[in-house]
Parts: sequence; C-alpha cells; structure tokens
Amino acid sequence: MSVKARRIFKKIISYAGIFFFILAAFMLWWQLRHYSLHDIFDAVFAIPKRNLIAACLACFAGYLALSLYDYLALNYVGAGGKVSWWKWMLAGMLGFAISNNAGHAVVSGGAIRYRLYTRWRICGGDILKMLTFSGFTYFLGCAAIVIIGFFLIPRDLITDGAGLGLGALFIFCLGVLLAYFGMTVFFHDKQIRIGQIIFRIPKTKTAFLQMVLGITDSILAGMVLYFCLIPFWHISFGTYIGLFVVAQTTGVFSQVPGGIGVFETIFLLALPDDVDKATVFGALLAYRIIYYVLPLLGVGGLFVIYERWLRARMREWRAMAHDKGAEVVEKIKTVTHNVASKIPHHKYHHHKKKK
Repeated sequence: MSVKARRIFKKIISYAGIFFFILAAFMLWWQLRHYSLHDIFDAVFAIPKRNLIAACLACFAGYLALSLYDYLALNYVGAGGKVSWWKWMLAGMLGFAISNNAGHAVVSGGAIRYRLYTRWRICGGDILKMLTFSGFTYFLGCAAIVIIGFFLIPRDLITDGAGLGLGALFIFCLGVLLAYFGMTVFFHDKQIRIGQIIFRIPKTKTAFLQMVLGITDSILAGMVLYFCLIPFWHISFGTYIGLFVVAQTTGVFSQVPGGIGVFETIFLLALPDDVDKATVFGALLAYRIIYYVLPLLGVGGLFVIYERWLRARMREWRAMAHDKGAEVVEKIKTVTHNVASKIPHHKYHHHKKKK
C-alpha cells in the first residue's frame, strides 16, 4: 500500500466514527420522533429501585472482571509478580472506564495504562503487548457470545437484511475463534515479531481463560441493562444477551465513543411493535449512566486521590533525601575535622606543602 493510499485509509477510519454517529443519531430520532423528552425521563424514573440497585451491583462486578484483563495480561508478559493487586485493579478499572466513554481503547485506555505501568517499572513494549492481549480477550468473549446468541435470538426479531448481517457476523466470529484456538494448539509458545515487538502465542489454557473472562465481562455488562430493561420488556436472558453483544460489538467497530447512538439504534430496531420505545430508551439511558458515567466518576476519583497521595509521598521523599544529604555532609565534615586534629600540627602543614 502506497503512502497516499495509507493516508486516505486513515482518513476514512478517522471519519467513520463521525459518519456512524450521524447515521445513528438520525435513526434514533426516527425511532423516537413520536415521543417527548418528558416521556423518556418518566421512563428512567419508572425503573424500580431494586432493579437499579441490582444494575449497580452488576456494574461493580463487571468492572472487577474488567480489571482481571490486566491481571491476565501482566502474567502473559511475565510481570505478574511485579505489580501489586490494587495497582492492576486501579489501572484496569480506570483504563476501561476511560476507553468505554472515549472510544479508541488503545489510545485512550492505553495512555492511562502507560502512565501508570511505566511508573510501576513495566516497559513500554510490554504495555503494548498487554493492550493487544486484552483486546483479544475482549473479542474472544464477544465472539463466543455472538456464536451462542446466533442460535438463541428468535428469527422473528430479525429482518431479512439484519439476518444476513448476523449470519456474516456469526461466520466471522466462528472463524476468529477457531483460528485463535488453532494457533494456541499448534503454535503455542512460538514467537511473532511485529516491528520491534515480539509477541508470544499463548497456551490453549490461557486462551480458554481469555474466552471465559471475556464472556463473564460481557454477561455482567449485559445484566446492567437487563435489570433496567425487564420492567418494560419481557425478554428471555438468552435471547437478550445475544442481542446485547451484537449491539455492543457493532458499537465498538463503529468507532463512535462508547458506541453511543449505534448501540441504542440496534436495540430499538429489534423491539417488537407492542413495546413502548420511550420506556426502552429510558432504560438504555439509565444503563449509560450506571455503566459509563458512574464508574468514570468513581474510579476517576480514586485516581485523583492516588495522584495526590503520590505527590505528597514524593515531597516527603525529597525532604528525607535532603535531610539525609545534609547529615552525610555533616558527618564527612566531622570525620575530616577529627582526622585533621589527630595529625600533629607541623606534620599536617608539612603534608599540605608536599601536596
């Protein structure tokens, strides 16, 4: 590919997010054009408190699962024992809280991980390998659920065009899953060099753990919306989770931050005619607040506290180093004075003249 072609391709990728956001915004307006904002906010406040509490608990468990992405990735690069548990939990939760809201996970979530892990003595090359490994963990889980969901989603919820797209997605996910596990069986521990970075193909056991963790993460994220949704739309969890992962994965590929608009559009398009779309959109809005906004505020607050604590510690260390340095200088002066006082006066001056 020529340099000019690469530039054009990068521009297409960068503007794709804007295009899909505009398209999703139009589709949302079209789906909700008969409803007012008052109807939507009424739907948000109509969600029972017990459902909101259950959604918050599922969100907390989901972010704990997300932090395990970093734990697995650290072990993959051989740095599992170098970083304390609370550190990789903070980095994992904060990285995903930022990337879930900002999109472009490698750039947004990667930047905060780079800031934290380099401080904890993990080199830049290992951080890049960790991000790549975590990306595969996420897509393995999504691929597994899409494959399961393909058989669980009733065909009456899917139009002919959507069915064709879902079939293509099913084949793609099945191919990715088989190819990844095939590599771990036949080429595990082999090395692949990409530029300056050497990637090691993981063992099948590690790949299985990646898939299980990815599935767990997606199910817990899906439960946040499910608890908000079931008061208004009675749908089996098996059917729902397949639809959720398809919508979530489409939102990720759209390059729109948080998949906003794209995710909601897919859900609204799948609704039966007898379901009030305003109430479902209210549940989707509650899901956005619980799963995206609250973790960003909570973990972001912990990060600010950690940064302030670290700065205070650095000031203490500098003060201690200054005091220790002053003590060392004083001891050197004292020792020099004592040695000089023990040398006879005429010999001392004679020694200085010889020098």
